[in-house]
Amino acid sequence: MPPAAVIPEALRSSTERAIEACPGLDQLPEAVRAALPRVWACSEFVARACRQDAALFATPAWLAALMQAGSPATRVRAALAGVGDETALLHVLRTQRRREMLRIAWRDLAGWADLEETLHDLSDLADACTDGALAALSRWHAERHGSARNAHGVPQSLVVLGMGKLGARELNFSSDIDLIFCYPENGRSDGERPLDNEEYFTRLGQRLIRTLDQVNEDGFVFRVDMRLRPFGEAGPLAMSFSALETYYQNHGRDWERYALVKARPVAGDVRQGEALLETLRPFVYRRYLDFNAFEALREMKHLIDQDVVRRGLEDNIKLGRGGIREIEFIGQVFQLIRGGREAPLRARGLLAVLHHLGAHGYLKEHEAQELAGAYVFLRRVENRLQMVRDQQTHDLPHDELERARLALSMGFETWPAFATALERERRRVQQLFDAVFAAPRAVRQTAPQESPFAAVWRDVSSSPEAAAVLENRGFRTPTETLGLLVQLREGPLLRALNERARHRMDELVPRLLDVAATSEAPDQTLQRLLRVVEAIARRSAYLALLVERPTVLEHLARLAAHSAWLADMVARTPLLLDELIDPRVFSEFPSRESLHAELENTLRGVDADDLEAQMDALRQFQQTAVVRVAAADIAGDVPLMKVSDFLTWIAEQVIGEAFRIAWRHLTARHGEPHCRDARGERPARFAVVAYGKLGGIELGYGSDLDLVFLHDSTGEAQATRGERALDNHEFFTRLAQRIINILSVPTTSGMLYQVDTRLRPSGSAGLMVSSLDAFTRYQHEHAWTWEHQALLRARPVAGDADLGAAFDALRREILGRPRDAEKLRHDVADMRARMLAEHAHADDGFDLKLDAGGLTDIEFLVQYLVLHHAAAHPALLDWTDNIRNLDGLMEAGILDAERGGFLADTYRAFRRIVHRAALEGRTPRIAPAAGEPGRSRVRALWQEYIGTPAAAGKGLV
Repeated sequence: MPPAAVIPEALRSSTERAIEACPGLDQLPEAVRAALPRVWACSEFVARACRQDAALFATPAWLAALMQAGSPATRVRAALAGVGDETALLHVLRTQRRREMLRIAWRDLAGWADLEETLHDLSDLADACTDGALAALSRWHAERHGSARNAHGVPQSLVVLGMGKLGARELNFSSDIDLIFCYPENGRSDGERPLDNEEYFTRLGQRLIRTLDQVNEDGFVFRVDMRLRPFGEAGPLAMSFSALETYYQNHGRDWERYALVKARPVAGDVRQGEALLETLRPFVYRRYLDFNAFEALREMKHLIDQDVVRRGLEDNIKLGRGGIREIEFIGQVFQLIRGGREAPLRARGLLAVLHHLGAHGYLKEHEAQELAGAYVFLRRVENRLQMVRDQQTHDLPHDELERARLALSMGFETWPAFATALERERRRVQQLFDAVFAAPRAVRQTAPQESPFAAVWRDVSSSPEAAAVLENRGFRTPTETLGLLVQLREGPLLRALNERARHRMDELVPRLLDVAATSEAPDQTLQRLLRVVEAIARRSAYLALLVERPTVLEHLARLAAHSAWLADMVARTPLLLDELIDPRVFSEFPSRESLHAELENTLRGVDADDLEAQMDALRQFQQTAVVRVAAADIAGDVPLMKVSDFLTWIAEQVIGEAFRIAWRHLTARHGEPHCRDARGERPARFAVVAYGKLGGIELGYGSDLDLVFLHDSTGEAQATRGERALDNHEFFTRLAQRIINILSVPTTSGMLYQVDTRLRPSGSAGLMVSSLDAFTRYQHEHAWTWEHQALLRARPVAGDADLGAAFDALRREILGRPRDAEKLRHDVADMRARMLAEHAHADDGFDLKLDAGGLTDIEFLVQYLVLHHAAAHPALLDWTDNIRNLDGLMEAGILDAERGGFLADTYRAFRRIVHRAALEGRTPRIAPAAGEPGRSRVRALWQEYIGTPAAAGKGLV
């Protein structure tokens, strides 16, 4: 509380009279006595309760509770322990409620409790009263009707969900409590007067409401509001879990999602209640970013504003402009939009949500702090308004005495000083609310009308005028483009949409035309954008996203203009639109560390036993990460090799997690593999080795993964240690197959990678998984030269680190052997000749990857030189990528700087074109002249160093 203010004269005199009329107060502890005048001046309820229950001040336990923080729940439960009938229950509940409310108000007004303590104590009091009353009523109900049971005889209990501020543990001082009653399953009670479960729990719920809500000579406990239940006042008072689920699935409205954000089991079978809320979570929190929430909450706020004006509630600190509800809406719109993907946003308390929004950039940090400060201020005002007489009010007073009382309770000397501070807080809330809710609407209201494309879309069949508009804005094939628009407007897709979705399409299509017109190829960009829109049209949340957030549409258009591949990826996986919200998407690459953190965040909350959910989460992570890389790549500020690094890191994260998932699932069923060899009994280890582009740290968009699987199980007793034991070879084969499935099987979220395992020993005819010993023998005794070429680009990427290190040592030993130069040249040239013979060459183009003089020639040339000289220069085996291999060849003097530099530059240049072709969704073929002079020079160097098998010795260093 702010520093104590002087008690105004009018309040002081009445307070002093009240104190004088209450003897014995001079015996109170000093702290209580010092706070008493101020507390009584601020709250007639406290003063009256103290006079009515003066014996409290002679009760050491109550005084101790008054002077220290602590939940009221223990005291309420203790008071209810001996209650024997409903009359006693009503009396004890009301007495405890009055005493605890007195204690809570005193601590708050004296400045001994912060807002969090006050709200939590009020919520805990409501929880304890509700649960304690229900426990007693349930016993008496069962004595008359028996225990409710399901069809299998399992006992059933009522579950009470607390909604709104009670659910969030943010209950205000004189609040109603919003409740929903439910029970797990239908059935019947087993007493002499049996009831079916719905009737059983309806009657029990009615008794609970009367117990809490009924006013008698002792007052009431809490006013109970049941209108948030399914179908409102017309709906059944208690429903089974399955009926609730069916209701929300078939009839649930936007405001009910908003209400369930704060839902919490507060009484009855809390464990079952939490399970129910977990079942309902997909209704509340969508797995995609749901920008429908903006429109839904905006409409709710519009209705509230109309009611405020109609009822003259401008001075209402809850519903008026800049009030508590606007802060709640700001927090909850982000919860509804992003809560399905970010667990911290599923917090029930608003302050925790605001902190997350500021910490993660959804609001500026100072804005989140200002909103949190305003929320604390306004909630204090709300409580202190209600503490005056224990009345449910949110209206600022007009009476001078009441104004003085409120200013005093808030720590201000005068009403004008308090009013100035209040107006400052409300004005800032109003500004931030408008920034979050109103600005996007203003953009979408004006943009279509200002654009000539609005008329094109509205009257799309008037082709001459519409085509002229398109042509004037840079569309090169206006007639064909107009045909696409006609097909969309008059086709079955739009006819199938509801009115809201069609309205959004009417807003969106003119903006599509606008953003496409700003690209270098408007017709092509629009075609790609329309593919995306057609894919998402039936999912209103994504239409809402593009309408509500114009920057997302601009980012999407930028991707589509540069990449058909990315546009098609977004069309297949609309979740990727979520990534285009952040303006940094075109300027920031993920780091290795951020990728790891992002993967952990994506998997957080996913059931470890739900393989399909884990596979979907992996796909979500991989796709969003690739889109971020591609977006920054399109911006043009990142070197090609860095792009490959990032794509490689993404794949490594995915493979590592696929291994961990597969290992957990198999070991849970079969136990961990062990073996017994010369080292004794030990765990058997497993590793995943990457070859090809992934092994060479040169992954591109859409690249396959070349993988080889190894284990080190040897000796005897090679089996898992579980109830369903497997031979180790069978275990590791299943493990490899499970990893491949996780990576390559299509799910509703798409596919991660194509996996190729043909580089394993003996290729497709070989075992799926090799032991390290068998792999070693194969490499020494049976491997072809081309397999050693492939081994140059191999490295472990997942599994046991020690086994990975053993593979690295073996690789260096195999590749570092002295080689017969003639045989090596012959084998390399022969393999390249075979590849060229199998490749269908086209005279009208140059295939940068496969044709002579292209990337494969450079790779083979580098591999030949490394294999030939690795025995004398072991450092050549330090890296698996071509560029650093070329650097090593130059450092060793095997290639001079001119030749090495030319090969490196040409390799990068050709790869860059291949890279862009993949983004654009086309083959890496260019006009023959466009590949010169690099292509001819590569062929010349090939002849110089390798030539044909008969050209031994030519050009060797």
